[in-house]
Amino acid sequence: MVAHRSPSESQPDQPHRLRIGLFTETFLPKIDGVVNILQLLLRYLASEGHEAILFAPSGGPDEFAGFRVVPVNGITAPYYTELKFNFPRSDSFRTLRRFQPDLVHVLHPFVLGPFGMRMARRLGVPVLASYHTDIARYAAFYGQGFLTGFLRRYATYLHNQATLTVCPSSVLRDDLRRQGIRRVRWWRRGIDTDLFSAGPVDPKVREELTQGHPDDFLVLNVGRHAPEKGLFGLRDRLFPMDGLRLAFVGDGPSHAELRAWYAGTPTAFTGYRYGEDLVAAYRAADLFVFPSTTETFGLVALEAMACRLPVIAARRGGITDTVAHNRNGLLFDPENPGEIREQVRQMRDNRSLLQSFAEAGWQHALRQDWHSTMDQLVGFYRMALRQHGIFG
Repeated sequence: MVAHRSPSESQPDQPHRLRIGLFTETFLPKIDGVVNILQLLLRYLASEGHEAILFAPSGGPDEFAGFRVVPVNGITAPYYTELKFNFPRSDSFRTLRRFQPDLVHVLHPFVLGPFGMRMARRLGVPVLASYHTDIARYAAFYGQGFLTGFLRRYATYLHNQATLTVCPSSVLRDDLRRQGIRRVRWWRRGIDTDLFSAGPVDPKVREELTQGHPDDFLVLNVGRHAPEKGLFGLRDRLFPMDGLRLAFVGDGPSHAELRAWYAGTPTAFTGYRYGEDLVAAYRAADLFVFPSTTETFGLVALEAMACRLPVIAARRGGITDTVAHNRNGLLFDPENPGEIREQVRQMRDNRSLLQSFAEAGWQHALRQDWHSTMDQLVGFYRMALRQHGIFG
């Protein structure tokens, strides 16, 4: 074991600055909720004067927010092409040891994360594990349902090796505790409310997303196109409905199949959009629909709310921490195909109701800024340090 110094010993003039070793199973150029949160975290750590090093799948940038990114090679998962099994090089431990982390943070440990956990044990530093994706539930969508039990037991084992586990919703926290994971805390999610904000509609974007029918009612979905997202079921639930248009902003393994499925319907596909272009898409729509039943949080729903776009979502998982039924949006039963159809029709035909949900959702989103989210996470870092017997 390597002799470890406390954070105060490492920087006596700035006792509250931390050195964090991060391990992630996914990073740029891939875009998903984990990557979005990780980018916000790295920018936050830099702005607050903390130090970080990131071990991530190869193919991305060499640095981010001024921090070194150590590339890790891997092989593509046979049943989930966007996932890689990443294995660190033999010198990765020396790289981490030279960095002298106060704590190791593993983002959804699966293959690379457990290596990071073992390195932390060798260095004598605590581990914070963040739970982001219900991989066990995804398995059934990829014809691997027989792995569900094993994957749940594996996740339970890994997270119980951590000093502390954090997860993005109260629903998931309770599920993980019932699953047998100990020391679980709710790490609330936030967004960049300076970027995602209400504003005027860009007529050109509205024209594009409605395919030249800007007076129609525009329903938007943003995110990855994958089997577990529930996107294929929207077609028969929304069409035919008079005066309605649908737009998908995103991409993913099911993109080509999804386009073929919606052929002949008033549906636009734009690919991924980022930054102000994504904000413009939110602002141009009338309603955001989120049919996924596998979300641990659902960051895009909060982004939509921040742009004053009302949300209809499936009553499953972590999204219920964001969408309060009949208060700032609507939740539908995914087992009842007609319910979402009636909710969309209700929103289309009742503009005052649409606007009241838009206002309530916007007010909720304003309180979920990313800076307070990251403040909370650093508080959990210090909690893990204290639990490990190190001054935080």
